[in-house]
Amino acid sequence: MPELIGTGPRWRCDDIALRPVTNPAEASWVAQTLGELNVPDLRIGRPLRSSDGRYVVGGWVASRFVAGRHEPRYDEVIATSLRLHKATADLPVPRFLATRADVFAMADRAAAGIEPAPLNPSLGGRLFDVISGSRKPLGLRNQVVHGDLFGNVLFDGDAAPGIVDFTAFHRPPEWAAGVLVVDALAWGGADEGLPKRWAHLPEWHQVLVHALLYRLAVHALHPHSTEQSMRGLERAAGQVTAV
Repeated sequence: MPELIGTGPRWRCDDIALRPVTNPAEASWVAQTLGELNVPDLRIGRPLRSSDGRYVVGGWVASRFVAGRHEPRYDEVIATSLRLHKATADLPVPRFLATRADVFAMADRAAAGIEPAPLNPSLGGRLFDVISGSRKPLGLRNQVVHGDLFGNVLFDGDAAPGIVDFTAFHRPPEWAAGVLVVDALAWGGADEGLPKRWAHLPEWHQVLVHALLYRLAVHALHPHSTEQSMRGLERAAGQVTAV
């Protein structure tokens, strides 16, 4: 009998995990990328092809099941992110990134100062305007990174961390680590020392500013944002600006 797993729409049947997709081109890119990626000390949910060789069939993709659950081991998650992005450093930028127009793409462009977005003032837009005054351009190399690892790295005892998906962005790997820190401070109960423990990363203060602006923009654009989740971002902003 299929089993619903995780926090999103994903079903398990024996050692196979199935999930629906809305963008077949992106889903096919993710499947091919994860199928070919080799990262030390990382368990990857390897995508499966259909009998005719396709990754996406009828709006669904399949992969090998990866055991584990989300745990608040945030330093390990950040270390996993950095290892993952060493392996993705030379990936070509996928074409779908240039045409993506969802909330996350709009927030990414707004946070980088590329294109304004209609931000809800009470759900992040006002704080975004305040913090954007301290934003400076990053001098770091952009590459393909996973921009949504918070809650998506799985732990299973002493086994290596696992991932089952990839949300692509064209940003520095330090930025992806910064987004993890902001998320963990806002909604994961992370201790205030987390951002300081990674202060050796290049341009770290500005990385955190850019990551915070991204999350504020997402929150101010997303239809499911709430005042309660906004309070978490306000806490994170206070801790990030103090670094």
